[in-house]
Amino acid sequence: MSTATKYIAHQPDAQGYIDYSEHENQLWQQLYQRQVANMPGKACHAYLQGLDALGMSIDRIPQLPEIDKVLIDATGWKTAAVPALIPFGRFFELLANKEFPVATFIRSKEEFDYLQEPDIFHEIFGHCPLLTNPSFAHFSHMYGQLGLAASKEERVFLARLYWFTIEFGLVQAKNEPLAIYGGGILSSPGETLYALSDAPERKPFDLLDVLRTPYRIDIMQPIYYVIENIDYLDEVARMDIMAMVTKARQLGMFEPKFAPKVKAS
Repeated sequence: MSTATKYIAHQPDAQGYIDYSEHENQLWQQLYQRQVANMPGKACHAYLQGLDALGMSIDRIPQLPEIDKVLIDATGWKTAAVPALIPFGRFFELLANKEFPVATFIRSKEEFDYLQEPDIFHEIFGHCPLLTNPSFAHFSHMYGQLGLAASKEERVFLARLYWFTIEFGLVQAKNEPLAIYGGGILSSPGETLYALSDAPERKPFDLLDVLRTPYRIDIMQPIYYVIENIDYLDEVARMDIMAMVTKARQLGMFEPKFAPKVKAS
């Protein structure tokens, strides 16, 4: 994770509160109202339950202590205010301590539909509802512990597991419609519609395949992996993930399903 960013995160006061501007609160309101309308019939049931439990403000950016109160009671998690992007080591350390990193800035109007850097809307609206779910919370905690102990080379493979589950995961129970649990999709109006359309490829979750699948952060995903239900994340947590990382390193990566990124001259 690079630490370069064009956004500047706010520093909370001693009580953890941030004084957001009226403009920033208006951006939150617009993002929230637009995206919450997309959730019925698209977001998974566990996410919708979590969204209801958080009861976050519609007309202003939620304060992290408000979110923490619900998360601590539900699963023992809490948030941690961070800059826009943080190093992998710090990221894994926070997750291992049941602290979810939240960048305390909100995107500009120019990047309303999609931004590469995780802002507070992405973190709070996209991820925090599912941190009220025990299976999702346990998987996130286990992931942080694995990452903290992993080598730099192993972390590259672990990043793909996070990407295709917590960020861009889909869920479909037997005889049930396809739904979203990945926060990267749930906080993006465009990708919410795209992920459930006929455009991308979707495959049943296979840990080894996931670890070998390349991705780009600046495009709609050409492939998504689908689990049967949120509880399946408990099963993934019981797998020998690091042994699979070793195997994935030996086998090598799949061919990308996207064009290489064109470097600016």
